[in-house]
Amino acid sequence: MPRIAYVNGAYSRLADASTNIEDRGYQFSDGVYEVCLVVDGKYWDMAGHIARLWRSLEALSIRKPIGDGALKIIMAKVLRLNKLRDALVYIQVSRGVAPRNHPFPDAADPTLVVTARPFDLAKSNATAGKGVALVTQPDIRWGRVDVKSVSLLPNVLAKQAAKRVGAAEALLIKDGKVTEGASSNAWILTAEGVLVTHPLGHEILGGITRQTTLDRARELQIPIEERAFTLAEAHEAQEVFITSATNIVTPVVRIDDHIVGDGAPGPVALRLREAYIDFSRRDA
Repeated sequence: MPRIAYVNGAYSRLADASTNIEDRGYQFSDGVYEVCLVVDGKYWDMAGHIARLWRSLEALSIRKPIGDGALKIIMAKVLRLNKLRDALVYIQVSRGVAPRNHPFPDAADPTLVVTARPFDLAKSNATAGKGVALVTQPDIRWGRVDVKSVSLLPNVLAKQAAKRVGAAEALLIKDGKVTEGASSNAWILTAEGVLVTHPLGHEILGGITRQTTLDRARELQIPIEERAFTLAEAHEAQEVFITSATNIVTPVVRIDDHIVGDGAPGPVALRLREAYIDFSRRDA
């Protein structure tokens, strides 16, 4: 079955969907995006993702193309047309089409794109059950990582470095500290049993899955510190894991050539993953 996309009011085959060559998303990466997880027809953390989409647009002074209700109707139709109940729904908004010039155009209508692709929770669970490997890379991203911009070339380069050595993700390092993954937030469980993850700010993307995981950790009465940590601390940690909409909570078993813990997925990470999934199924 052909995949169906939404672009600026029209639903069409993905292969036929298009926007103007002078769209500022293409010319300048002048746009933002979100990815929402759908399991069994229900959205997980949808309110957080939509709120972050609007915050990102506000940070770049891009006008909202539509309201919450209309966006949800479009997302539901994209899922229905693609006959998907388990999916990742991708939303992208650019500043719109205008003659190529760096300053903002005086008038432009934002471009809205919505697509969906299948998500396999069973496969994701199997990956988490084995754990994944990370490679370290320098964090060379721009200074407002908290804005979910489509300008992702540094992330692409880091992901490619991971792919070359068979790793699942890149762990980004800046000024001697771990910031996050190329497309995930990073966590450690210290030898003392304290859960540590980088605090919110311009240096990381405040993950919606990160926040829900923090809430589940508090329910489980796991001690938490939101602070930067070093690669040496990650090497010494009992457990390391990553979170994102696509990864949920996924244990890490190796960083570069260093084995994490005993080389098996950590029980705290797996417990948090289970708690996240149970909560999301109830809350959806």
